[in-house]
Amino acid sequence: MARSINESGSSWVFPDGPLEEIASRCDVITAASLVGSCKFYHDSATQSVALPASQPFGMPCVLHTHQTEVPPAHNPFSRVHKFKQEGAQKDKQHDAKDRKGTLCQLTPLDRISSDAVIPDGGTGMWAGANGDWIALLGFPWNWELVNVYTGRRIPLPPISEFKSTPDKLVFESNDQHLQLLKIAICRVPTAASNYTSFSVLAIFNAAIAVLHCASSRWTVLDNQFLAYGYSDAIIHKGIVFAVTQTGEVYAWNQLSWGPLLISTAPIPPELDEQGRYNLGSWWLARSPDGSRLFLVHTWGVTDGRDYTGLVRILPAAATSEGRHGRTIRGYGKGLLGCEVYSMDTSQLMPPRPWRRIISLGSYSLFLGVNYPIIIPVEDGAEHDRPNMARSNSVYTSHHAVGLAYPPSPEICRFSLNSEDCTVGFQTNIRWTWRQVPLWLIPSFANARQWNLPSRHRLCRGGGDGHLEALTGDNIDLIAAHLDVTYTVRLAACSRELYDMISKDEGKMHHWDEPCLLMPPPAYWFDEHWDVARASRLHDTVYDLVPLDHPRRSVALPFMHDRKWLGANGDWIAAADHHEWCLVNVYTERHIPLPSLPDSKIDHSSFSYQPAYSFNWGPAIDLLKIVICQVPTKGGRYADYKLIALFDKTIFYLEGGGDWRMLEALTPAPDYPNYCDAIELRGHVFAVDETDGSTYFWDTANENLMLPFVIPPPVVDDQQYAWFLAPSADGKRLMIILTVNKIGIANAEVPPDIPYAANGLQLRQYPPVATYVFELDPLSTARAGDFLWRQVNSLSDHSLFLGLNYPIIANLKKRESKAPDGTLVPFMRKNCVYTAYRNIRYNQYPKILRCNLQPDEGETVGVISLPKDGWDSVRQAAMWFKPALNIARSVLPLKKQ
Repeated sequence: MARSINESGSSWVFPDGPLEEIASRCDVITAASLVGSCKFYHDSATQSVALPASQPFGMPCVLHTHQTEVPPAHNPFSRVHKFKQEGAQKDKQHDAKDRKGTLCQLTPLDRISSDAVIPDGGTGMWAGANGDWIALLGFPWNWELVNVYTGRRIPLPPISEFKSTPDKLVFESNDQHLQLLKIAICRVPTAASNYTSFSVLAIFNAAIAVLHCASSRWTVLDNQFLAYGYSDAIIHKGIVFAVTQTGEVYAWNQLSWGPLLISTAPIPPELDEQGRYNLGSWWLARSPDGSRLFLVHTWGVTDGRDYTGLVRILPAAATSEGRHGRTIRGYGKGLLGCEVYSMDTSQLMPPRPWRRIISLGSYSLFLGVNYPIIIPVEDGAEHDRPNMARSNSVYTSHHAVGLAYPPSPEICRFSLNSEDCTVGFQTNIRWTWRQVPLWLIPSFANARQWNLPSRHRLCRGGGDGHLEALTGDNIDLIAAHLDVTYTVRLAACSRELYDMISKDEGKMHHWDEPCLLMPPPAYWFDEHWDVARASRLHDTVYDLVPLDHPRRSVALPFMHDRKWLGANGDWIAAADHHEWCLVNVYTERHIPLPSLPDSKIDHSSFSYQPAYSFNWGPAIDLLKIVICQVPTKGGRYADYKLIALFDKTIFYLEGGGDWRMLEALTPAPDYPNYCDAIELRGHVFAVDETDGSTYFWDTANENLMLPFVIPPPVVDDQQYAWFLAPSADGKRLMIILTVNKIGIANAEVPPDIPYAANGLQLRQYPPVATYVFELDPLSTARAGDFLWRQVNSLSDHSLFLGLNYPIIANLKKRESKAPDGTLVPFMRKNCVYTAYRNIRYNQYPKILRCNLQPDEGETVGVISLPKDGWDSVRQAAMWFKPALNIARSVLPLKKQ
């Protein structure tokens, strides 16, 4: 098992169940690819109980277009992948062109939709699916079979008898226009045949073509008897069967005979009289044991075409309810319907009659552009409501690609139980997709064939972690979809993984760059909560937002029912209703903190409040916990130094000791109004927001005598926001002040400017005064002369201030100004960035960037977060710098 860091200090990188921990944070397809990457993970997955709970493996899902596509930097298929040659260790380019992927959604019937990254050809269109394979259409004649888990591609030859047109779905043959309906993958490629043997049908409105090998030619099946266009076709017992739009079924035996009209439509009299069958679709499938041919007729589902002269059925939804982020509508009896017929095809001359099927037993059929799926489905109930997944039912999606109008309803469940009504839902709000929805069952059942096809087994891999098989494209695939914390854990598994992730050619995580740690957008509003968090694992997954790059997720399981109070490096100070603690972001090491002394703080008056509300003479409020020195392994994790900053008092704690109150002894009611504090060179400094006076105490003195008071560097009538920070070399104290309120004349609010790089909203405000001063507090205290010196430039550095311990980032490679004077790039050197000053700072959110050397007329950059819902946000945004170097401290000593 992979290593993780536990409470006893032993070096383990992952908690129990590493597969579930990683796979649950990947999209569905990536998680299955991970299972197939090495034997260790495959064996773990087959025995896992928790994995199916995190991903919809084995569940029939609707694969459909996502609202957005994967950015190239996050797209594991956008780079040229490498693979190991059998029997050799050198790398080769897999393809001459880049392999691209599309962010899609898999919608299970009774779960919230999950993300899925499907490889495609950039402009490829889904035209069929079966098992692990999908058929992609490009132009001209760029047809391929693609494995959704491995990205393996099998090009299909053009049909020599047909001529392409500007429309990739329309072809010409003998002055006849042919419309492609779908590609039926009747027999999938396998490793046993070296992926060269398979069977596919190209189904057109007036032609059927069959192909059994990539190196052979298509065979076009003639039909001089065809009067109406085809609707569906399959291969059953070596014979090609096709059904027309009016229910006639034809058969071809490619070796001896065909076509043969084996039946006309078996339409019940009541449907024939009303003409409803003309509005239906015809489908072909096989019985569960593969012995009989099924003919399925669905009717009542309409589209936007004109049905002049026919009885058009307009299904009016009788009931509707929202479930799992989608609206399920029920339709009364007689509006929509389905019939299933069965035939024994062992004798076709003359053919045997169709038999009506009144029950599929425990099985259900899933029909669409995909090859027919018939599997057993368990009935169940959720909160006293029947599940969408039901046995003895027929599920349908689009019957062809490139439909001019969507079917309505789009996804239907027809029950063969006479007492059940038909239900349906839509996959997207608008008709904007370029991909047709189809049925797909995510699975790693064929994982043993994915890596080493000629050996028919998975790569075993050596070493304790069994993770050295995760190299090359597998690492890119996984790291692109892991959150930041679990990417660090993956990097700590071996030196090879660390080296590969640290190179990070795609710049997916932007290590060592200050980012905003903040709740995801779903936390800001109450409406559509289930939809907004559809792809979230749980409510302890937050956003980590670089200022000029796409946002990443960060999993903080320890934050469940907790509020963060401050941060420094890899550590977060957090509190719930019972205790304060320090927790490492990556290792989840938990250090409980002692309670404040009862002689100083009255806890009983605020027993109903969280652990950051207290009573001390006057009521006091905790502003933040300042982690002045983080715990280290060398200090047995007891060498930390903390400041509990309240608005009217301060407590100081060194690891292994108790909290000590730092008193200013100002007479009531003129208590100090603290707003920031730090520890520097054995002294605690705190600034008073009222006038900018700075108090400091010598922590080496156990009695903590009365503090020195440093006068403010600026005295005027302006209201400032005050911050404290150490200098870059840690020797001098810096005080930073910005105007507390910004705005423009007549209280006008500038418009939001969407920033596509990370999804934030930016605003421009007129310049505000921002000053930085510094002094050596110890030498000036001895001399009794406190003289602040103004700092006019931070050179290649920028300051990031807020709830976190001050971050002084070296941004040597960044510019100090935008070349064209615009707001972006937002990350710049020689700037001061301020975020929320404390956990109770509920003023309208503003995150500022102020340049210390602005050009004339240069505006202040502001990150605007939603004002609505601010009171319900549990966590205030703060600065956090993700670091990969912690993985080096827990790497195994022996190179794996």
